[in-house]
Amino acid sequence: MRKIDTVIIHCADTPAKMDIGAKEIRDWHVNERGWSDIGYHYVIRRNGEIEVGRQESVVGAHCRGRNSTSIGICMVGDSTFTRTQFRSLRKLVDELELRYDLIEVTGHYSYSSKTCPNFNVEEWLKCQDVTL
Repeated sequence: MRKIDTVIIHCADTPAKMDIGAKEIRDWHVNERGWSDIGYHYVIRRNGEIEVGRQESVVGAHCRGRNSTSIGICMVGDSTFTRTQFRSLRKLVDELELRYDLIEVTGHYSYSSKTCPNFNVEEWLKCQDVTL
């Protein structure tokens, strides 16, 4: 079993009306990028449904230099996420914190010049409410 110490949150950078899931992102990653599978371990759809991407036991392809010890979660959307998505994200992060000895839960922006997932994950984690 691989050592997981970080959860990295991403966004799909899709318009608010575009409701996609793991299947569509897998198709993009495999057919357009030539990857072996979807890069993320989980995808959270606009309706809050949590879909499995890669198995947690498999190294992801979501954050260069950090894949081997992290779990990647992708929120469908760009900068506007639903309340239900944030509830699901909180539930999933809580479950992962119970399963692993996490050092950090952060956004992709911590490791790249991107603003992904376009909200401050650290501030969100401090909030009592599930949304910002």
